Amino acid sequence: MHKGLKWLTSVAAIIIILFLLVARWGANLYVEWLWFQSLGYSNVFKTILLSELGLRFLVGVLTFIFIFVNLMLTRKTVLQRVNTRQYFENGDVITIHKSQLNKYLTPRFLTVTYLAISSTLAFFVSTAVTGDWVILQKFLHSTAFGYTDPIFHNNIGKYVFSLPFYQFIYQLVNWFIILAAFTVALVYFLTETGQEGFGKLFSSISARLHLSFLAALFFLARAWGFRLEQYMLLYSDQGVVFGPGYTDIHARLLAYKALFIIAILIALVIIINLFLRRFKLILYSIGALFLASVILGGIYPSIIQNLVVKPNELNKEQPYIANSIKYTRLAYNLDNVEIKKFPAGKKLTAADIENNRDTIKNIRLWDWRPLQQTYAQLQEIRPYYELQNIDIDRYMINDTYRQVMLAARELDQEQLPRTAQTWINQRLKYTHGYGIAMSPVNEMTTEGLPEFFIKNIPPVEVIEKEVTQPEIYFGELTDNYIIVITKAKEFDYPVGGNENAYTTYQGRNGVQMGGLFRRAIFALAFGDYKMLLATDVKNSSQILFYRNIHDRVPRLAPFLRYDSDPYIVLGDTGALYWMWDAYTVSDMYPYSQPFSGRNNYIRNSVKIVVNAYTGQVDFYIADNKDPLIQTYAKIFPGVFKPLAEMPEDLQRHIRYPADLFSIQAEKYTVYHMTDTEVLYYQEDKWSLPTEKFFNEEVDMEPYYTIIRLPGEAKPEYVLILPFTPKNKTNMIGWMAARSDEPNYGKLIVYEFPKQELIYGPMQIEARIDQDTTISQQLTLWNQRGSSVIRGNLLVIPVKDALLYVEPLYLQAEQSKMPELRRVIVAHGDQVVMEPTLDIALHKIFGDEIDMDRTIKERPPVPGDNPPATLKDLINQANQLYNEAQARLKDGDWAGYGEAIARLKDTLNTMSEQAKQEP
Repeated sequence: MHKGLKWLTSVAAIIIILFLLVARWGANLYVEWLWFQSLGYSNVFKTILLSELGLRFLVGVLTFIFIFVNLMLTRKTVLQRVNTRQYFENGDVITIHKSQLNKYLTPRFLTVTYLAISSTLAFFVSTAVTGDWVILQKFLHSTAFGYTDPIFHNNIGKYVFSLPFYQFIYQLVNWFIILAAFTVALVYFLTETGQEGFGKLFSSISARLHLSFLAALFFLARAWGFRLEQYMLLYSDQGVVFGPGYTDIHARLLAYKALFIIAILIALVIIINLFLRRFKLILYSIGALFLASVILGGIYPSIIQNLVVKPNELNKEQPYIANSIKYTRLAYNLDNVEIKKFPAGKKLTAADIENNRDTIKNIRLWDWRPLQQTYAQLQEIRPYYELQNIDIDRYMINDTYRQVMLAARELDQEQLPRTAQTWINQRLKYTHGYGIAMSPVNEMTTEGLPEFFIKNIPPVEVIEKEVTQPEIYFGELTDNYIIVITKAKEFDYPVGGNENAYTTYQGRNGVQMGGLFRRAIFALAFGDYKMLLATDVKNSSQILFYRNIHDRVPRLAPFLRYDSDPYIVLGDTGALYWMWDAYTVSDMYPYSQPFSGRNNYIRNSVKIVVNAYTGQVDFYIADNKDPLIQTYAKIFPGVFKPLAEMPEDLQRHIRYPADLFSIQAEKYTVYHMTDTEVLYYQEDKWSLPTEKFFNEEVDMEPYYTIIRLPGEAKPEYVLILPFTPKNKTNMIGWMAARSDEPNYGKLIVYEFPKQELIYGPMQIEARIDQDTTISQQLTLWNQRGSSVIRGNLLVIPVKDALLYVEPLYLQAEQSKMPELRRVIVAHGDQVVMEPTLDIALHKIFGDEIDMDRTIKERPPVPGDNPPATLKDLINQANQLYNEAQARLKDGDWAGYGEAIARLKDTLNTMSEQAKQEP
């Protein structure tokens, strides 16, 4: 009685656990549906779900049928073996023995067992194809490319869309055959072992015929596999370039064709042998295929490579190198690069500087890495706010095209005091970040701090731009869910002292909480029972989840690849938006050299806009010529909008993405060589430059700037990266990607004269280190309780010459607020270091430089001439302290930070002065 009760309890517990798991899965699925529906993407949810479940169901059913039918073919043999009586003769005594298994292995039990085995294997195979729905959908909605491959002369779309599907089917068929063969062989093994011992396994005719039939199917499938492997030669990495070479085409391709025929012949031999029943022929056939694979697939190609190709490699590989050049350039859109000559060695005059002020005033003096720390000190305001990423963009500021740096002030609940991290605070009260900080790339205060265009809470603007909707509910830090439109007040921003401003969410893109039943579903899905008990939550309340855009957007479009840097944008209406670039990629583009693993095709086909307040996501097609985005648009009709439908104020902030540009630039270092012989010998291979950050050599990153390109009438926003020759540090050219209409997306490479020496970034860094005045000053600063940070070295094209600009920052040992203190400018044979860019330009180009455009007061630096006495320093410290308190009282957080920074410098100087006095 006790054991029976214990058994029932265990069964009940298992049933309850299974029920909860199923209920949790159902709740998550329902919540996902509500979320997609709230954003207007219910069709995406249905397409993905039905494709996923449909594919898994179909694969599961086919697996079940194939395995179950094969197992049922063993049923008669198993039952006969179990019910057969065996006779053992021992002298004059004959013993009749009947297997004890016949009591259990009834026909019904055997059928049920086979059903269970088939169902289990079908479930595991169907699980293995999770996520492969996109292969099926791309096959069903494939789009042709405008050209064919050079070997088989098929449209490129066949390889990008159809070949992956054929490989998928081939792998499934192999799984079917292998699993069926394994299970039936195991059945025959278990059946025959007990009867005849290990020496006569598979001795029954039925077992041999059955396994022979499966072997025939396997070799037919393998023949198809050899056929597919012929096409996979297009992705060979065995030659001098990516893609098939001479040996692949003249040896391996021939081998696959021969093996294809051999595999079919072996399958036919096995089928014929089902009637002849000479089973040793099967073993001979398998041995023949193995031997042919070794000879044709291994030995023969090796002979061709070593005896035919290597002695005359360039001549043999030349047409295949040409194929690699052509198709790699097509895959990365490098065939459309415009090449221009750039003299570069010219010397600028003061008139050239004045005539190109639109370029000079947009030279970025603030490196985003130290600026992020300075922003954090000056503009985070409260510990729970965080300015995580510094973005770079351009705006029309007072009718002038200006490059700016800006960051979103997001709320990080982890920074709340532990005592304040209650459920109500985390879910209902502290719900959003607030506003942005924006500063020009080239301006600083007398203390070496950024001069803000937009700052503080609530936002204070010194330009005509206005932030009218500063609340940030969706961003890069918001990982938790919140409930809005409740009885509880939402914290909006601190007013001063212990007072706070409050708000109520006005968006309609959240999921409505509804009644008790829906709340219970949310509680189960999120594992949070407090939703059911919270009295502040109303039926009309909305739950906002997947608020981190790195999670939110890929859930809507998991088939895209995303740029590493989404950026915040202030629209003309005063609302904040996240803009994000997305790519279509493939690893099945013939003859194209891969990047980042296997992918060898990429297009920036999608621009994404996310409203930082409502969380609404919009996808816009930026490259409607891309066959991949055309296919996705067919799979998900209505999801991808024409770029023309993007609001005009946001279109002005579209930029060429740095990730794509870096990939293209890296490929261009090799594939600018279009002559096969030059590429073979790598005679003109380029490299990407390096620079110094702090005192370490690092890879130079592409950088945005506003310049007037040579021959153009007005300045524009471009992305730039220099090139250097292989194993050398001088510059050989530079690439620019244009971001403004009507030239968006165009790539230009400016090549330098090869007979002239044009300084590269590391050569300029070396000249800075070798300048005695600069190096002595850097050493002095590093010894006075501060560290010197060397910012981005920017190579700025001006007219037909180059300016090199590198900012220097000082950071005190106890402070994490780097200050911009010096600007180094190099041009021609001159290298100067001055407090501001205009002063440096004035020193190089003379009095003709207009000094009214810059800060005339030299920013104080520890080590510069201090006040004569400690008394003067004490008075100055008192004045700065009083100024800081006054600015704090007025809520001027930026001014408060500046005053404290100056106070810190004064106190450091006092300390140094005191040490020197007796």
